[in-house]
Amino acid sequence: MPGAVLDLVVRYRKGQTYGVHALLAALEVEPPSVPYELHLARSVEELTDVVRAGVAAGRRVLTVWSFYSPDFPAAAAELAQVRAAVPEGPGDGVVHVAGGVHATAEPLVTLRSGWDAVAVGEGEGTFVTLVEAVATGAEYRGLAGTAHLDRVDDPAGRLVKGPAAQRRPLDHYPAFPHTRNLTSPIEITRGCVYACKFCQTPFMFSARFRHRSVDSVRESVRVMRGRALRDVRFVTPTSLSYGSEGDEPDLDAVEELLAACRDEIGPGGRVFFGSFPSELRPEHVSVEALRMLKKHVHNRDVIVGAQSGSDDVLALSGRGHGAAVVEDAVRLCVQEGFRPNVDIIFGMPGEGGPQALETVALMDRLTALGARIHAHTFMPLPGTPWRNEPPGRLDAPTRRALATLTTRGGVYGSWEKQEGIAAEMAGARSADAGHRQGRPRRLREGG
Repeated sequence: MPGAVLDLVVRYRKGQTYGVHALLAALEVEPPSVPYELHLARSVEELTDVVRAGVAAGRRVLTVWSFYSPDFPAAAAELAQVRAAVPEGPGDGVVHVAGGVHATAEPLVTLRSGWDAVAVGEGEGTFVTLVEAVATGAEYRGLAGTAHLDRVDDPAGRLVKGPAAQRRPLDHYPAFPHTRNLTSPIEITRGCVYACKFCQTPFMFSARFRHRSVDSVRESVRVMRGRALRDVRFVTPTSLSYGSEGDEPDLDAVEELLAACRDEIGPGGRVFFGSFPSELRPEHVSVEALRMLKKHVHNRDVIVGAQSGSDDVLALSGRGHGAAVVEDAVRLCVQEGFRPNVDIIFGMPGEGGPQALETVALMDRLTALGARIHAHTFMPLPGTPWRNEPPGRLDAPTRRALATLTTRGGVYGSWEKQEGIAAEMAGARSADAGHRQGRPRRLREGG
């Protein structure tokens, strides 16, 4: 943009665009008071080139990074690469900021890896104020929703948090930018009342539901149709909880939402619900719910969250249902013409040999009914009650069972890769604990 005083550089990584689109949508509603130019850097080399050019031209530069916990080591390595390629001195005006679930859960570790500030919690309002501050040359440290080190350029510095950011209703900002050609699934619910111990969602967004209104969703679908997009998808931790404040589904609210989306996208469009990136809780699956979905949605594959075949492990994890409910849900899905894809997490705390065998037995029964298993390995994610638990490992019988199901087409997923990532995360956690050992801790270090 001619006359721009700020280069806003977003590390734009495949699989991590939903949150970025939400931030850019907020900037449409509350733009900065001075001109800026947006750069979506699809590689670290592209990001480095933009930073170098901005510094050479004397512009202010704000780089924005958002990542999940398993991606944190790669992101930190990329930041180090940028800093080495473009040495910064006082007054260069380059600010590197990280946000997302990992930065929220581990602000101190993130800052000590080289970022100048982190956004803690929901990012839209914080992002707007950060962009304004950096663009105008104002002080960005200490803003609401941010954290920084008390000593600049000292990785041994202590964590300083600004005040908590204000949480706005989801309708305050659109789900994705409406003036830029960037589209995402529509976030219809934020937060989760179930608070499963392995999941970061309720501990970042609070253990309650906040829903986007049907009118707001309609507006986004209208924009999609104007861009000749045909498929409407949703982001939500539990699909049939839309419109509900507690653990009982509100099927009338869900039907109103789906009917509105189908009407808005038009006869050439398709509505997907209960499939990626959302799921159905097994206790929400009923004949009434499935027949309502069949009237409005185009997908016949659905995701059902089971997580384990052991009632003991399910109780320990806070799931709020048993294994029998999962089997009932799968049977109903198949009966009503849907193919269930069932999420299973191996190696969760409390899972020994007997519990693993119960899960393997459940997988056999579910696949015999017509389900597919989406297999995962437990990762101790920062910000969750299970952050300090050992990383998940698959025992030999489980590996053999997965190998057998894989040859039959009954299982898919990245459980082997996740097993390695979980071990790396645990190792990094131990290293950081050793780094901090013996330091006085006057401030809480964590999300």
